[in-house]
Amino acid sequence: MNTALLKKLSNAFGPPGCEDEAREVLKAELEGHADETRVDKLGNIHFWHRGKAGKPLIMLAAHTDEVGFLVRHIEDQGYLRIHSWGVVPNLLPGQRILLRGKKGDLRGVVGTKPPHIMSEEERKKPMVLDDLFVDVGTCTREEAEGRGAYVGMSGVFDVDFLDLGNGYVRGKALDDRAGCYVMAEVFKSLKGSPYNVVAVGTVQEEVGLRGSRTAAYQVNPDYGLALEGTFAVDMPGMAPHMIPAALKKGPVVTIADASVIAHPKVLKTITEAAEEGRIPYQFKKIPSGGTDAGSIHLTKGGVPSGTIAVPCRYIHGPASITTVEDIENTIRLTRAFIEKISA
Repeated sequence: MNTALLKKLSNAFGPPGCEDEAREVLKAELEGHADETRVDKLGNIHFWHRGKAGKPLIMLAAHTDEVGFLVRHIEDQGYLRIHSWGVVPNLLPGQRILLRGKKGDLRGVVGTKPPHIMSEEERKKPMVLDDLFVDVGTCTREEAEGRGAYVGMSGVFDVDFLDLGNGYVRGKALDDRAGCYVMAEVFKSLKGSPYNVVAVGTVQEEVGLRGSRTAAYQVNPDYGLALEGTFAVDMPGMAPHMIPAALKKGPVVTIADASVIAHPKVLKTITEAAEEGRIPYQFKKIPSGGTDAGSIHLTKGGVPSGTIAVPCRYIHGPASITTVEDIENTIRLTRAFIEKISA
């Protein structure tokens, strides 16, 4: 496995609307393997592999954005008030945040009141985003602005990728940089193949599947496949029926979620390809969340679509954990799907 590439993707700064860095990582990796590379008006990057005439056109979509933050106010004391994209407030206290300011990166922490001065009521109170703030090491608004802070500044969790050993890796944004990695490795493997594939690094998925909608309109594919990092919840205290996916059980295949019901032909082709190739896989057991397949399948007259995902623990939080084994099996299944649906 190319751990160096996954590290670059995971560490790339890319909240919704600021996906340039993640896009450039994909461009550097795939441009030399593509028959055509282009970036559209919204910022989606398209890599085309043109195979044999008459074979269907398959669109692979992996979103380049990650959950993050938007600075909406700067206090007189220099603290930053934030809007959250995809992160629930109770995950935030004490977390380290990386912000991209006018004069370079700013690092801060989500401030917390010491427990010594909390009332009993405060200790039990659920976290509300309006009560939270980011401290970037300033004492006045002028000082914060002097260091490059501004309203409209974006941020992400400040976490570096790490190989944990024994086939486990940890990093931020594995939703969906794990999917981007799968897409990149599959696309590189297509060299010399007869298949017609366009791989798209999409934008603004975390705020409503936006980039994939406009990308699919341009591509007008015969089939769509979203490549994702989805939530594995194999952890203590979970009832079996509440575990949507688990690590080391293979790629996660969506039957239905809040955005799409997988097209019967696509779903059947994925599962048959897995069984014929003896590739382990699991179904996503809880039909919640959404992927780029949700907007691709509604494009123009409709595009038969589905989703294959890498199981990742703790998505939409500071850091996720997944396995090399699951990533490699997701690559194998995606490639097998392309071969089978193209036949």
